[in-house]
Formats: sequence, C-alpha cells, structure tokens
Amino acid sequence: MGLQQLNHSSRKLPQYPTKVIQFGEGGFLRAFVDWQIQQMNQKDLFQGGVAVVQPIGKGMTSMLDAQDDLYTVLLEGKLNGEKIQEHEVIEAINETVRPYEDYQAYLDLAKNDDAEFIFSNTTEAGIAFDENDQLADRPQNSYPGKLTALLYERFTLGKKGFQIISCELINHNGDALKKIVLQYATLWNLGTDFVNWLNSENNFYSTLVDRIVPGYPRDRAAELEQEWGYRDNLIVKAEPFLIFVIEGDPKLEKLLPLRAADLNVVVTDNMQPYRNRKVSLLNGPHTTMSPIARLAGIETVGQVMSDPDFYQFINDEMYEEIIPTVALPQDELTEYAEGVKERFENPYVKHELSSIALNSISKFRARLLPTFKRYAAARHQLPQRITLALAAYLKIYAGKADFAPQDTPEVIAEFAQLIKTNDYIHAALADTTLWGEDLTQYRGLAELVTQDIRVLDELGARAAVLQINQ
Repeated sequence: MGLQQLNHSSRKLPQYPTKVIQFGEGGFLRAFVDWQIQQMNQKDLFQGGVAVVQPIGKGMTSMLDAQDDLYTVLLEGKLNGEKIQEHEVIEAINETVRPYEDYQAYLDLAKNDDAEFIFSNTTEAGIAFDENDQLADRPQNSYPGKLTALLYERFTLGKKGFQIISCELINHNGDALKKIVLQYATLWNLGTDFVNWLNSENNFYSTLVDRIVPGYPRDRAAELEQEWGYRDNLIVKAEPFLIFVIEGDPKLEKLLPLRAADLNVVVTDNMQPYRNRKVSLLNGPHTTMSPIARLAGIETVGQVMSDPDFYQFINDEMYEEIIPTVALPQDELTEYAEGVKERFENPYVKHELSSIALNSISKFRARLLPTFKRYAAARHQLPQRITLALAAYLKIYAGKADFAPQDTPEVIAEFAQLIKTNDYIHAALADTTLWGEDLTQYRGLAELVTQDIRVLDELGARAAVLQINQ
C-alpha cells in the first residue's frame, strides 16, 4: 500500500487567524519566514497564519493546496559546532491565492482585519516598476503594482495599514519597494489622502535574510518519505543557521516576537554592516562559482568546495578580492568567511548551482558589482576572479553553454538583441539596462573579458581557474 499524501490530519497546532499576507511560495520563504512563524506559534507567541499569494502566473500554490497547505522543512548541518538533522511539518499557511485565476479573491485579502504583515520574496528582479501596469489590470504585471492595488483597496475600505517586510536581496529593499508604490500612486492618480495613509499607516522595512535553502531534495525525497511515513512533494531542505536583520521601527519586536521565540533576529536602525558582510562573503562567492563551475561540469556548491582547484579559487576570491573591500574589522571578516566556507561544505546540503543561477544578471549586479567597483577603485586594477565570473555569464547568455540561462523575459530578450551586434562583448558590457552603468568605463575590462571568454571557449572553465590560481 502506498504512502498517504501529507494532509490536515498531520496538524498539531490550531489554525490561527491569517495575520500575514505573503507574496511568494518558493522554498526560501517557506523555509525562512513561514518556518519562523511556526516557531512563534509553537511557543504561543504569535497565533497567526499566512495567506500565500502566487505573484506570477505559474507557481506551486496548487501543489500546496493538494497537501492542505502543509509541507516539511528538513534542517541538516552544523550549528554552533553541533550536528543537526531534524524535520518538521510546517502548519503556518492557511490558504493560497492566485491573482491570475481569481483576482477578486486577491483583493478580498484587504478585508481581513487580522492581517497585519506583508512579507515578500519575489527575487532581486521582483522589485521593479512597470510603467504599463494600471490599477484596472486584473492583475498587474509587477509585484509592486499588485501590492499598490491591494493597499489602495485596503485604504478605500478604511482599514489600518500593514507592516511590510521585504526579503528580496537588494540593498534597502523596503525603501525601494515603497518608492515604487508611491510611483504607482502618482501614475494612477490615487490621490493625496491615499499617499498620506500610505506614509502614516504603513511601515516598509528593509531587511537582510540569511539561510541557505537548497530546496527540494530530489536525490533523497523517496527515502525521506519512507522514513517519515507520508508523501510530500514540497519538502524544503535548509541549513540550521539563520539570521534575519530588520531595519526599522523597534516596535516591530513586540508585534512580531521573533526574538522572544529564540530566533536569530536583529531589529536595528542600521543594517548595512550586516548586509555588506553577508552579500559580499556569502552571496558573492555563490554568484561567482555558479557560472564557472557549471561550465566545468560541477553541479553543487559542495562539489565546488571539495574540488581543490575550485576551492582555492573561491577561497582566494574571499581573501584577496572581497575581504579587502568590506569596511569591517579584519578578524570579524575572517571569522565570518570561515563560517561561510563551513556552510558551503555542509555535507547534508546539496545546493545546486542551477538554482543559484536563477536571474543571474540581477544577482551579479547586486552581489558582485559593488565589490568589483570597490576593488577597482582601491587597487586601480580589476579583480580577476569576479571578472572571470562576468565573462562566464556573457558566454552562457550568448547561448554558448550546454545549458540555457534562467532569467526574466526582459533580460533574455536584451541578450537576444546583443548577440546580433558586431561586438557582442563590448555591447553587453556597455548595456546600462543590465548593469545600471556602462561597464566599459573600467579600463581594460572589455579586453580581459574577451581574453577570459577565449580561454573558456578554447581550454575550458577549469583551465581558466587554474590560470588565475597560479
């Protein structure tokens, strides 16, 4: 007899009122935000559930519904030197909403007086302004457009505002989101009263999120299901380590008692030191290794770290190109870098490079370009390892790899035009829509990228790494 699908019979907690509207149903939010809500609920501190909004047309909310919105988080790794292997059925989600199928159900979320928080993780590309979005659209294309429509509905109902917490990995993510919402308020002529309500009744928080979430453990799912005694198509694997830094009003600690639940959460008036350290030393190497190692036939972060050539490459990037550019004490950065390497080497986590590769261009811009610029300004030379990563991305996005790039339709379309130009490399580097600036202004970059692509084409990615390692 086959295993039974995970369902409501596995619930142990009450189904609490929906206090959270969450944009995004991917593995990260489920293993980060929803997991933390579960921990608060278990300690009777929050007593709130989540309504998950699927922000794009295709997603996994129907899979959640098939399991009565339950799923399992599997934590494996080391935390404070202790080996951890544990799993937990997460019961935080109450319902899912698909605006592309039922827009009215989406707007009806504004009627809920219990709803107090909005969380989102729509990837780095998600917080973007689309001038074609209109209030009358059902739904709007962009996440900020959808959010503005929901906030306006809330306003017209005369209800209180929200605590809006962005988890996208861009700097000042909450500020960026609010700026775009205000742009839509102007574009759609929503009026001064709405803008005043938006400013006075809503708080937009910028954040730093940190937990490695490889996602669904394809290689072990069947084995785990047999061990647990139920089928779960939405298992999320994550490391035990977590830090959540939130910049904004300290009253949030009482409204959202994460720290009281013994979670590693910091509410601060300045998150920049935390962000610079994490984005530079954790996300930066991820974004470097993904294109180069994939071109060499390597599939996971763990395989990168167990390969002597690539281990040296990433270690040297950390210590020679990244740490010198971060304005924090050397000993603190060294300690953090060594901790990051331990997390990368986690034998329980099969973190696929292909998952890191999603929306690579915006990730390079957010995670590596700031380090590149600081290094170039301080050293008056180019960081070789970051430059090789850039060259590898240009090779992949030109369609010259055994795998296709995974990015937004706009980015894919932009590269489709770039490869038609007479000088693809120069045109791509000069494209301000991709990078926010003309990268050919950096002396020697076009020549070095051209050279790196030649080595990648003729000798392969490992040879390119070995040349730099020497």
